[in-house]
Amino acid sequence: MSTPRAVVLVLNFNGKALLEACLPSIVKAAQAAHGDCPVMVIDNDSTDDSRDWLAQNWPDIRCIHEPNRGLVSFNHVLRELDTPYCILLNNDVKLDQDSIDPLVDALESRSDALFSAPFCLGFDDHTYEGMRTRVRDRFGLIQGLCRTPGHESEIHRADLTASAGPVLAVDRLKFLDLGGYDPIYFPGRLEDLDLGFRGWLRGWKGLYVPSSKAWHKGFASFEPAFGRKVCDRLALRNTLIFTWRNIRGVRLARHFLWLGPRLVHSTMFRKGELVKALGEALGIARKKSLKKSPAWGPNLPLPEHKRRQEDFFQRFSW
Repeated sequence: MSTPRAVVLVLNFNGKALLEACLPSIVKAAQAAHGDCPVMVIDNDSTDDSRDWLAQNWPDIRCIHEPNRGLVSFNHVLRELDTPYCILLNNDVKLDQDSIDPLVDALESRSDALFSAPFCLGFDDHTYEGMRTRVRDRFGLIQGLCRTPGHESEIHRADLTASAGPVLAVDRLKFLDLGGYDPIYFPGRLEDLDLGFRGWLRGWKGLYVPSSKAWHKGFASFEPAFGRKVCDRLALRNTLIFTWRNIRGVRLARHFLWLGPRLVHSTMFRKGELVKALGEALGIARKKSLKKSPAWGPNLPLPEHKRRQEDFFQRFSW
């Protein structure tokens, strides 16, 4: 049996209802793809009846039972595969029937491609969800955003993208060579921007491919598990970790200069959310080295790191 050109991996945690809604479109897209394209579900130790439902309703789909590592479960599964490309999906994603080949074709067309990402709408089929991501450094905090001012005029044009979260295709060997998603961000938020940034330092690019289309029901798994308030705090916490882990030079110094005023503002007007996030980030930093994780990225000389870093922000600024 020949090696498949690509495999579709759906990450699931307590998402039976989402699988019911999304999996038919995913299977249909995989069947329409060029060559063999199997679909697998990675179940992150669900406590609902997701696995039983899969076995009863989709017996031909392999279900891989993993501990709940968040997105890091992708790392472990990709190490066991031999296909060149993998489509990584959250369980709250639907695919257009012709969505897979454009993503894989884009990866094959460029030797420096790390990942490719589709044009993505919300389940209302109207709201733009991404995945043409831009980045800014605003008063010392780094933000990634798809719905930037004027984005409507750009979203149907192929381009580079800084990151892609719920749906992307990856070059499996490049992804693993980077260390995959970094476990320091568990349970989630900003792993995708971290992956895109580390890939950029290596000279690898993320491609936005609007000829591929998907739909995403934002926060369909994350918000029920944690609540919106905790989700927002995790984003703040992981923004701090991303900055301390990856950013160098004047930009890092500016981050620390703005941290004091931001903490005061958060205490006065934001119920201290940044203060809480900072405490959590410092706790993680004390337990784990911010530089020695296997997923940290290339060990560049400082001048070259800063040069590529600033190229990243210049390329994806808005």
